[in-house]
Amino acid sequence: MRILHKKIPAQISNGVNKPKHRSKSQFRVALSHLKKSRLSRFSIFALFTLYTLALFADFFVPYAYDDEERLLSYAAPARVHIIDDSGKFRGPFIYDTIIEFDEYRRKIYKEDKSRIHRIKFFARRQRYKFLGLFDADRCLFGVDKPARIYLWGADIRGRDIFSRIIYGSRISSTIGLIGVSISFFIGLMIGGISGFYGGKVDNFLMRLTEMIMMIPGFYLMLVLRERFSTNLNSAQIYLMIVFIFAFIGWAGLARVIRGMSMSLREREYVLAARALGISNIKIIVRHILPHCTSYAIVAAALSIPSYILGEATLSLLGLGIQDPIPSWGNMLSEALGIVQIGFYPWILLPGVFIFIMVMSFNLLGDGLRDALDPMFRS
Repeated sequence: MRILHKKIPAQISNGVNKPKHRSKSQFRVALSHLKKSRLSRFSIFALFTLYTLALFADFFVPYAYDDEERLLSYAAPARVHIIDDSGKFRGPFIYDTIIEFDEYRRKIYKEDKSRIHRIKFFARRQRYKFLGLFDADRCLFGVDKPARIYLWGADIRGRDIFSRIIYGSRISSTIGLIGVSISFFIGLMIGGISGFYGGKVDNFLMRLTEMIMMIPGFYLMLVLRERFSTNLNSAQIYLMIVFIFAFIGWAGLARVIRGMSMSLREREYVLAARALGISNIKIIVRHILPHCTSYAIVAAALSIPSYILGEATLSLLGLGIQDPIPSWGNMLSEALGIVQIGFYPWILLPGVFIFIMVMSFNLLGDGLRDALDPMFRS
């Protein structure tokens, strides 16, 4: 009789049933869930575009933020053509501008179709420092002087709104990131220390937190701004606004992190770290706060819009970034009059960009919350 011997798989013969696929980490699971959300993908794309424009603003814009032409005050957005009146293809170009006046002495800008100005790519512009390091004089597009191209119109001083919006994004987009980074570091540390130590330390820190939370944030922001000198330059004002936002933004996070720390300090790995003689600060930083990062990331993404709106409000009221340095807030100050909006609606464009950035961060925060919280995953 012949006995047939079947080959036993290695994983069975060794007594170990090895999985065919490697398990995904928590980060990979959250990332794959985030990619499934269309709104999250849209928000990431919008934020990536805005921050790319802000980083390389000098190259993308045809004019400096303070380059003005008073004769072209409130010039209408340029109409880009590729075919002239005779039906001949000429590539992208704009017509020359004729200025006329109506019966109310308002300027009317019309096209002089007898003269065209070609739009050149990688055209020359006023010299600048690319990324603050290299001398450059090229931009993405432009026209030869003395013509000017206003893609999104001009403001009251004849400055290109497109150029000023892109330059203004540097302030309006970074002030939220820097302010949140500082305030959330403070909130994490105070919340972690308060929840871990408890007792008198917890009582003192939480009463301090409640005092900050009791004061309305907007009015506290105005009072703090008013206490500083009015003779500050734009860089000092920028740092001052970041300081104000960091001062008033940490309290809410600290309260939540304190509650999470109180539950985490009784876990087995924390008790084991204490038994090994690890210092309390190291336990807080290495074993407690890392378990709070999921909530902190979501809370940070959802808090950035309030920082952006806060800066825009201060600048709109004349207490923030001062002209000629552009920010989306001080650019909107020209839109305070209903008459200007009716005649020159393009001055509202900075508000459109504020809306896009605020909505993008809110959508991203919602997507991160769903991705990092297992209860929300399908």
